[in-house]
Amino acid sequence: MAPKDRSRKREELEREYVIPLRASQHQPSRRRRAGHALETVRRFVTRHMQGAPEDVWIDPRLNEHIWERGIQRIPSRVRVRAIRFEDGLIEVDLLESEPRST
Repeated sequence: MAPKDRSRKREELEREYVIPLRASQHQPSRRRRAGHALETVRRFVTRHMQGAPEDVWIDPRLNEHIWERGIQRIPSRVRVRAIRFEDGLIEVDLLESEPRST
């Protein structure tokens, strides 16, 4: 079996994801939901961007969005933009949501 091509990992990569947080509403206790949701975001981005968990940087706006309604009432999903830089650092930003027309 041939070794994986590591040269692709060196280039900058930008992607948009919708991360489901529904399991974070049911799995942990009520007082751990927001923290569990942030760990879910970190695990999701690590898996899909092929990085290390310690290299994931979560933007404070995303953190505030998750904590906006308190520790118990987290959003069911969150739209993010993930950018992996050449040095391996992964930055996760909240995508601006478009206002819904009624």
